[in-house]
Amino acid sequence: MSNIAKIVGERLRNYRMQLGYSQETLAEKAGLHPTYIGQLERGEKNATLETIEKVAFALEVPLEKLFEKIVLGEHTQTTAEKCYNMIQSKSQKQQKMLYDILQMVLQYQSDQ
Repeated sequence: MSNIAKIVGERLRNYRMQLGYSQETLAEKAGLHPTYIGQLERGEKNATLETIEKVAFALEVPLEKLFEKIVLGEHTQTTAEKCYNMIQSKSQKQQKMLYDILQMVLQYQSDQ
């Protein structure tokens, strides 16, 4: 499946988990089947825009957040873009932890 399906799927999973929803709960709120939610999260299905809209609405996430900073084509991602995509797919708690680690590394380097 395409890279965009995987990226959006990871983001859907992240937002779902932040809300503490199971795939079944999200599926019920979005009017979809739980198996389909799992396939979307793994990037196995190419959803229609209408389906993505239903899931985003159920997650109370603006559509633009799901597609934020996704660059396709022959563009080679910068290291900063790779970091953003990796961190964006994590929970808020994990994002904070990664940020704190980065701050400690930078502080350590400036102390040297």
